[in-house]
Amino acid sequence: MFSKSPPRAWAEIDLAALAANLRVAREAAGCDLMVVVKAGAYGHGLEEIARLLAAREIAFFGVANVGEARRIRAAGVETPVYLLGPTWEAERGEIVARGWTPCVSSLSEAEHFDRLAAAAGVRQKVHLAVDTGMGRGGFVAEELPQAMTALERMAHLDIEGIGSHCPSADEDEEFTRRQIAVFRKTIGLLGGPARFKWRHLLNSAGLLGYDRDLCNLARPGLMLYGVSPLPDFQSRLATVMVLKSRITLTRTLPAGHGISYGREYVTAAPTRVATVGIGYGDGYPRHVSGRGAEVFIRGRRCPILGRVTMDQVMVDVTAVPEVREGDEVEMFGPNIPVAEVAEKAGTIAWEIFTGITPRVVRRHSGA
Repeated sequence: MFSKSPPRAWAEIDLAALAANLRVAREAAGCDLMVVVKAGAYGHGLEEIARLLAAREIAFFGVANVGEARRIRAAGVETPVYLLGPTWEAERGEIVARGWTPCVSSLSEAEHFDRLAAAAGVRQKVHLAVDTGMGRGGFVAEELPQAMTALERMAHLDIEGIGSHCPSADEDEEFTRRQIAVFRKTIGLLGGPARFKWRHLLNSAGLLGYDRDLCNLARPGLMLYGVSPLPDFQSRLATVMVLKSRITLTRTLPAGHGISYGREYVTAAPTRVATVGIGYGDGYPRHVSGRGAEVFIRGRRCPILGRVTMDQVMVDVTAVPEVREGDEVEMFGPNIPVAEVAEKAGTIAWEIFTGITPRVVRRHSGA
């Protein structure tokens, strides 16, 4: 029998840090929370995160699709599930049967839910999705008051909530404030805040940076996983995921030696080079290549050399002579912020987290 080898790449998920970030979100929002756990809880492990947070008085778990809702229920979690986007016609019967809460974006979608609920002998809870500027789904704000007459005739719908989404709360304050005003006006035209049990608009950036008095439900996502979309608030959040690998090889390469595909990097002097067992096949972004990305080894930042390959990266460890094969390497975490990696890759932290592939082992601790 062969001994079980350790993983080449793994992600350490600190559940205590996530719980601490939840407390920050709750304090900042000042209202109930819909915790966004779509895309595998932003790559952190859907079932583990749902189980942890289910006991912490969460109003809803927000998911992208029926498959994610099924996984939450299969994990033994009974917290109400909210579907954040439009649903396929073939999914709606299961949504009604299982008592999940969809948003509705059109009269045809609402009518179908009403017929299914009538056939099942239930009243289906739904939230109205309002398009206040995102352009992705929902009733266009100006058209919803007219549609409301038809919606309220659907006897088997319980229109318990209304929501919209902030596409630019971390980038465009002026637009976001106009958007909040549109949402407020729309609710006023539909009968006022008391008409709806739940009113929600604000994501992580929204609840951290804007007026919250209109809403009684907030939808934190990214901030729970340790990254603030508004930099001024980053110090209040704890790092949840640390992506790690190990050094598999160390060598000294002579001057004039190319490193990685395309020979975009050539050594100018003898260079101590460590090969690390992680690459874009694990979700570490190839687009950081040649852009000054670093990793953290034995208390020092070390630059990545040449292109990131599918399974390996090469790192200059000349300044850390004590480095040995088997040493741990932090790809991002408390010393190399994931936001820094995202910036060098020309993308966003959301994509980095959700792009970590299944071959990266998740290790959850600290619950």
